[in-house]
Amino acid sequence: MTTALFTPASTAGLSDGRAAVSGQPLSAVTGAEIQAPLIQGGHVRYANLDYGASAPALSVVSAYLNEILPFYASVHRGAGYASQISTSVYENSRSIVRDFVGGRPDDSVIFTRNTTDSLNLLAGCLPVQDGRHTGEVLYLDIEHHANLLPWQGVPHRSVVAADTLAETIEVLRAELQQGGVSLLAVTGASNVTGEILPIRTLAALAHEFGARIVVDAAQLAPHRRINISADDVDYLAFSGHKLYAPFGAGVLVGRPDWLDAGTPHLAGGGAVREARLDGVSWATGPARHEGGSPNVLGAATLARATQVIAALDPAQWTAHEATIRQFLVEGLQEIDGISVHQIFKDTDQKTGTIGVVNFSVAGYDAGLVAAYLSAEHGVGLRDGRFCAHPLLKRLGLPSGSLRASFGVGSRLEDAQRLLAGLEELRQTGLGWDYVVDSGRWIPANDTRSYPDWAPNTPGTAGAAPCSED
Repeated sequence: MTTALFTPASTAGLSDGRAAVSGQPLSAVTGAEIQAPLIQGGHVRYANLDYGASAPALSVVSAYLNEILPFYASVHRGAGYASQISTSVYENSRSIVRDFVGGRPDDSVIFTRNTTDSLNLLAGCLPVQDGRHTGEVLYLDIEHHANLLPWQGVPHRSVVAADTLAETIEVLRAELQQGGVSLLAVTGASNVTGEILPIRTLAALAHEFGARIVVDAAQLAPHRRINISADDVDYLAFSGHKLYAPFGAGVLVGRPDWLDAGTPHLAGGGAVREARLDGVSWATGPARHEGGSPNVLGAATLARATQVIAALDPAQWTAHEATIRQFLVEGLQEIDGISVHQIFKDTDQKTGTIGVVNFSVAGYDAGLVAAYLSAEHGVGLRDGRFCAHPLLKRLGLPSGSLRASFGVGSRLEDAQRLLAGLEELRQTGLGWDYVVDSGRWIPANDTRSYPDWAPNTPGTAGAAPCSED
């Protein structure tokens, strides 16, 4: 393969010749034309292939924010004009989100900080009798930490996934047959490899043995339509920052009985019916877990984003994403020394995946490759262990790998630029010297300028070990 293949709007590498909606975005996002400075001089349009961590806000959502921001005020207890509007916007957001996921009429919709927060909330609502939990939580070793760590504080049972999805389902069946499981916790789509799990099948399996199911949909919701009523899913959690909305809002949707009886997630104002000096009567419904002033703008923009996503033509949406993914995977497989990773041998790479591709480059640290692609090619993607340490060890990648992720604002050109950069790396090596600073690879003697308002230039702040939640 040579870099000549990677020209704008090219469909080289696509075995069936499909084009990704002329290689253009499916929906407009903010920041789509950001100019990234290159270490060797000049600028290039930033190729954002890090949607899986935090997606850019939809342009429609940004416009909506500017429309409602002047009316931002207190909610629920304010008699003023702005407070009444803010309350209406906030509460209506619940109905919008419930409709987006195909929720049942009585499902609770609780706004949280993110998916991690939602799943920790649910962990505090597992059934208890006589001071003891009535069952265990069952989960696989492929989970994001958000759907792994909250369950370690309650009775739990972890299972190593098999080499195929079919075999993994049978492994879960064997565990459930042993009894004692109250909740099956699964991801909707892997944040590491993009592989989709069969939610409806797993829900039926859990219910067959008297358990409920919760789905971590942080990655699935931005890429596929979900219907928890049709799939008979009990609880669903996802995050606004992965669904093209700003302000760090998340949501938990699901059956109200456990939630109404569970430990209030955040003790404070609004979560009570009556507070006394020596006790409290807690509220039921979403208020029970939304103590304090809520993230009104976060909930509102999350709801608006779901409306935009719900209005997309499903066939066009999946075709846009699948075409970019196929082009990228086939291109990576043609470059010597690059390995594309997946969990299950029987995953259909065309229909059983979302816009996430995981790979590694032989002879290079993943962080160094990411720094090189950013500095020399203006490509942004993820490196590390993706808050899924057990899975990375399972894949034989204990020190990490690389992940390209994309969505409705992506262009075929973004994938082409990534492939061209990797081909150049394999043919000629690094074009600049790189050093490790605060645990991260950065270009040596970096003199590129950044916005005056940016508090730190890259590499000057300590690197967080895991920030995908």
